[in-house]
Parts: sequence; structure tokens; C-alpha cells
Amino acid sequence: MTAGRDKAMDKRQRILDAALEVFAERGFYNAKVAEVAKQAGVADGTIYLYFENKDDLLISLFEDRMEFLIRRLSEALAEEKGDAPAKIRLMIHLHLLLAEEAPALAEFITVELRQSAKFVKEYDNPRFMQYLGILRDLIVLGQSEGTITPHVDARTVSRAIFGALDELLLSLTLASKRKKMNLKQAGDDLADLFLVGISRSSAGILPTEADATHAPEVGSQEER
Repeated sequence: MTAGRDKAMDKRQRILDAALEVFAERGFYNAKVAEVAKQAGVADGTIYLYFENKDDLLISLFEDRMEFLIRRLSEALAEEKGDAPAKIRLMIHLHLLLAEEAPALAEFITVELRQSAKFVKEYDNPRFMQYLGILRDLIVLGQSEGTITPHVDARTVSRAIFGALDELLLSLTLASKRKKMNLKQAGDDLADLFLVGISRSSAGILPTEADATHAPEVGSQEER
């Protein structure tokens, strides 16, 4: 039973890996399920044993890759001994590295996801909320430790940072097909733009014991 389940999971993973390559190369709209099956080395009908349709395949692929990104980020943050701004900078750099280390994945999450009406209009997107929640909690952490001004809303700032990050990743991913990009410089520029703006020192505010007491706890601001 275990061997059969492992074989089924392996086949499902092969289909997801194949879908990533096909969607990135052909585009979600133009890609055909038969092309994914051929890339995965399975029969066309096998796809439908695991996924209802092409949109379901795309959403399942997104969830699978987001699990990887969340695990990758969590492990890196656990090793970072710096303050909250240092961790936010690390998160920015890690996300942009996708353009170089995993260009197919970068193109998938910045371009192809938007081609699915079901994903855009109907999917609740819990994995993305979890990823965004890590960034939000880092901002709250900075407010608690006195490195980030308490006068900004962590939810708003986290969405603003990710919006800029997503747009920059898209630009870097498309540009990388034509020329080599300086990902470190791009990441530092984006990090400096936001971190200087929300830092205590730029606002001319010195941390006080009262601020630390009233700062929201990490994870206390529910994402909506």
C-alpha cells in the first residue's frame, strides 16, 4: 500500500514539474494538458486522475511551489541573526534570486498565474497569505524591537513591499532572457527604499519603553 501511494505521489509530482516547464514555455493560456502529459511521460488521461482540469493543475502547482518557497524562506530566516530589517532584506534578496536560480518558477508566479480566471477570481490563496504573513510579522517584530516606526500599519506596508517585489521580479525575469541583471543591486535598492522609509531613524523617532510595550505582537494582525 505504501509503495503504491509513494508511486502515485511521485507521478503527481512529475506532472507538477512538467506543468511548470510547459506553462513557463508555452504560457498557461496556450498550453495543452496533452503537452504536460507528454513532458511528464504519462498518458493524457492520467492527468485527470490527479487534477480536475488545467486550472486545478495550475492552482495545485502554485500551492506546491509556495510550500517550497515558504520552507526555503523560513530556513533562511532561522539562520539570520540580525534584526528585523536585516531579515526583511534577506527575504527580498531570496525572492529576487528566483529570476536567476529558478526562472521558470519566477515566470510562473509573476506572469502565468494571472492567466487563470479561476485563480484570480475564485481561489482564496492561503499559501500566498502565509508567505505575506511572514513579511508582515517581520515588520511587527521590527516595531517591537524599535528598529521600525510604530506609526505604520504592518499589513499595508507588507503588501506595498510585496507589490514592488513582485513587479521587480517580473521585470528581472523578463530582462534576464535578454541580458544579465544585477540581482543584488536590485534587491538592495528595493530594500533601501522601504527600510529607510519605515525606519525609526529616518522618522526622527527614538524608541521608547512605552512604544515597545504597545507594539503589536508578531502574528497578532490577521491578514484579510
